[in-house]
Amino acid sequence: MANTSARMLRLLSLLQTHRYWPGAELAGRLEVSPRTLRRDVDRLRELGYPVDASRGVAGGYQLQAGAAMPPLLLDDEEAVAIAVGLRSAAAGSVAGFEETSVRALAKVIQLLPPRLRRRIDALQAMTTPGVWGGGPVLDAISLTTIAMACRGEERLRFEYTPPAGETLIRYVEPHRLVPLGRRWYLLAWDLDRGDWRSFRVDRLAAPALTGARFRPREIPGGDPVDWLRSRIRSIPSRYDVAVLMTADAAAVQDFLGPRGTVQPVGEGTCRLRMSVDDLAWPVMVLGVLGVPFTVESPPELIDRVRATGEALLRSV
Repeated sequence: MANTSARMLRLLSLLQTHRYWPGAELAGRLEVSPRTLRRDVDRLRELGYPVDASRGVAGGYQLQAGAAMPPLLLDDEEAVAIAVGLRSAAAGSVAGFEETSVRALAKVIQLLPPRLRRRIDALQAMTTPGVWGGGPVLDAISLTTIAMACRGEERLRFEYTPPAGETLIRYVEPHRLVPLGRRWYLLAWDLDRGDWRSFRVDRLAAPALTGARFRPREIPGGDPVDWLRSRIRSIPSRYDVAVLMTADAAAVQDFLGPRGTVQPVGEGTCRLRMSVDDLAWPVMVLGVLGVPFTVESPPELIDRVRATGEALLRSV
């Protein structure tokens, strides 16, 4: 019974992309026979889900547009609370839940009427976040549009502005949204370049679903996070930072996250390495950690730390 329930939830999740699923493909995704698939679809109909079916060799299934969620009955206040909570988690206020929250928010937001969306937007606009970190502010609708494109295996069109260059229209096959540090990245197959690319979501505008489906490709290496980290490390930066610190290496790495590496040097000593274009971030890290340190490189960091310290002393 548990296996059947899990399979039913998986079937419902696939159908809620509102794409047309050929019967053979859907059965293959669920690893069941066509006969078992028909029985599962009948059970969904008994629960109130309007599933359209077409017969024949090219037959398949599709959930009717605008279908509701009969087993999940929420009043207005509960729906708003869920959406706001998911937005907060997606922003990084709950460590480790960012990607899951965006996927869930993409499903919930499709079911909300316009009047509730306006309430959520107003509440979000008038709420000051208390999460330390201050990453780029992202538009939740854009984020969920990208998430829906990834989940529905639908090609995406958007405007993208690189750090130095003009804004261009990009057409991609979206693979995965990955939160790294305080930034969000879209991993996608770039149709114009014919290769994998990563896109900073805060530099992306006007994402739009195209209606064109695609068969997902395998990300190089199989792990989206590892692929993204290796790609970021390969991008040349202005400064290579090295700082010798009197601190536990594991504790510093936990604080730093993916935006640098920490190597143990001896007992209670470690070396922090970062590649950055702006020295503000390493200066902030050193100030917040509050442990003895020696800047090894670059010389500009020594000057920046000295100037920051003098400014703080003058203020005191």
